[in-house]
Amino acid sequence: MEYLKLAGASVVTVGAVGTAAALYFSQGPEQFPRINDMKNQTQPWKRDPQARISTLCKNGEIQGYIHEDSRTLLEFFKRGARISKNGPCLGYKPSSNEPYKWISYDQVLERSKNIGSGLIKLGHSASNKTHIGIYSQNRPEYVILDEGLYMYSMVGVPLYDTLGVEACNFIIDQAELETVVCDNNVKVKNLLDRWKDTKQIKTIVCMDKFSPENKAKADEYGIKTVLFTELEALGRDNPVPENPAKPDDLCLICYTSGTTGLPKGAMLTHKGLVAVIDGCAAQLVSYNYCVAIGPGDKMISYLPLAHSYERMLEGYIFSHGAALGFFQGDVRKLMDDIKELQPTLFPTVPRLLNRFYDKVMTGVNSSSLKKLLFNIALWEKEKEIVRGVIRNDSIWDILVFKKIQAALGGKVRLITTGSAPLAPKVLSFLRCIVGCPVIEGYGQTENHAISTLQIPGDPQSGTVGPPLVCNAVKLFDVPEMEYFAKNDQGEICIKGPNVFNGYLKDPSKTREAIDKDGWLHTGDIGEWLPTGTLRIIDRKKNIFKLAQGEYIAPEKIENVYVRSSLISQVFVHGDSLQACLIGIVVPDPDSLPKFCKQKLNLKGDLSDLARKPEVKKAILEDLLEVGKKAGLHSFEQIRDVYVYPEMFSVENGLLTPTFKAKRQELAKYFSKQLKEMYAKMA
Repeated sequence: MEYLKLAGASVVTVGAVGTAAALYFSQGPEQFPRINDMKNQTQPWKRDPQARISTLCKNGEIQGYIHEDSRTLLEFFKRGARISKNGPCLGYKPSSNEPYKWISYDQVLERSKNIGSGLIKLGHSASNKTHIGIYSQNRPEYVILDEGLYMYSMVGVPLYDTLGVEACNFIIDQAELETVVCDNNVKVKNLLDRWKDTKQIKTIVCMDKFSPENKAKADEYGIKTVLFTELEALGRDNPVPENPAKPDDLCLICYTSGTTGLPKGAMLTHKGLVAVIDGCAAQLVSYNYCVAIGPGDKMISYLPLAHSYERMLEGYIFSHGAALGFFQGDVRKLMDDIKELQPTLFPTVPRLLNRFYDKVMTGVNSSSLKKLLFNIALWEKEKEIVRGVIRNDSIWDILVFKKIQAALGGKVRLITTGSAPLAPKVLSFLRCIVGCPVIEGYGQTENHAISTLQIPGDPQSGTVGPPLVCNAVKLFDVPEMEYFAKNDQGEICIKGPNVFNGYLKDPSKTREAIDKDGWLHTGDIGEWLPTGTLRIIDRKKNIFKLAQGEYIAPEKIENVYVRSSLISQVFVHGDSLQACLIGIVVPDPDSLPKFCKQKLNLKGDLSDLARKPEVKKAILEDLLEVGKKAGLHSFEQIRDVYVYPEMFSVENGLLTPTFKAKRQELAKYFSKQLKEMYAKMA
């Protein structure tokens, strides 16, 4: 029998599919039981009936924690050590050719105590006012340092490359960072190069051996240099009794990269992260989809630990005694790491899922037979999901999707996505082919990463689920954009123990974020659906008026245009001196060349095609058609575009580390092209 290869998946002949399908339909899959009514996922909050809370909340009240003895991140970690019976905790690859090596929970606790004691020996106090900088990629030492800080009530302040020199200097000064822990000499050099701009730093700790050049420059500046291993030894020789953080203490000052201006230091608490972690646990455990994480489970760590999303996920892993495996640090080897680690929990972001979708569909569309069989399998799996069936052992999984699932290690039981919206078609597609729940959440750094989460097994797409049990959600009127709470639309506002303490040394920005009644204003526009789930429909911030007085929310328009198969990214631009919108588009590297060859009889790489007027015309026409179908007003449609052949990315400074558009930087970067487009319309 002849086999066809489909994006890494085996697809058999139609005859075999027919025979197997007969067996499949004779047996029939069982529906998983549901604890709650999927058609009614929220209830009024008794303290404010205009707000909504999860139906999982007991007695109409929100909850801040589950376990009385686990109310801080350190207590979470110790709970994980206990229930895992000192199981494997942190995994890493010493080199590309070596297997994962594991550090146990108790080993981490011992090393963390040494690190904390070592910092005290260096002169820091065991106090919540002590701020320690962390400038590192994800690796075991990062977690060991974190737990060491929690043991002595200290506060971590992450730094990361994409902030830029000015922003990093601002953070070092504002957070008063006298000690920064780095992972390698590149980051040490970055700190030393900016020392003349900020002389705040007194000590640099490095996980790798200091280079002679960095050591000499540090000595010249009078900066103390300490190896991470030396800091551990210092603490081991000078142990200090623990002074652990309390629930209301800060655990982290997380600087939001922001799309404009200098970053703001969001003050996050142990109480806040415990609330969202236990909130997620309550939601996942309450639904019998085998998604509850425990000892024996593993998660791949590759999303930046400098951000609250990854911190929340790792806290979830530790609180349940599971293991965390770090990627090698090279995103090009990430899939190899995943295959070897075989994670059961796979956190990701839309950008990676979109690429995964594109690659699979490229293979599917390579022949009509592949496309036919794949679509039959997809259609059958979609029907199962609507009925509440999620599995990876159907005949379609075995014949069509198994090797695609193997690309993720073959053992994934839960995929989470956040940081930006995921297209409904991509979400539905993934739920079918990976054979496990794929759930989308919504949140911000200011609410400790998450405030709503889809229920595993809910077949809806395009929503971000109901509120977690730890917070209420209320929609506030936005009259200038014609959104009103009476119509179940408005600005999403959050209240609960997961609301942050405010921005470090910035009371005015804090007052802008949290109103006098304690509601955190997110700036996002939401809509309640009949099921009690929330859908993000617009953005209050980043709005502007056109010359004729019409309000424009560019992110809303971008979320529509990105549905075009011809583009990967789009930046919509306009201002109050102009009467129309224009845009920058990045073509899809797979679909555009095929379209040009088939429809325009044009060949070439993306750079060549991007310069051709007929390609620009075709892209613009497609965008306008997509916008029309989505119901955009005429004034919301762009009038002209510039086709740019390279992706907006974190590396080129056009995206934030959470893959949001840096609107100010994009406008500056493409200022020439934007001016030229408007000039032609004059």
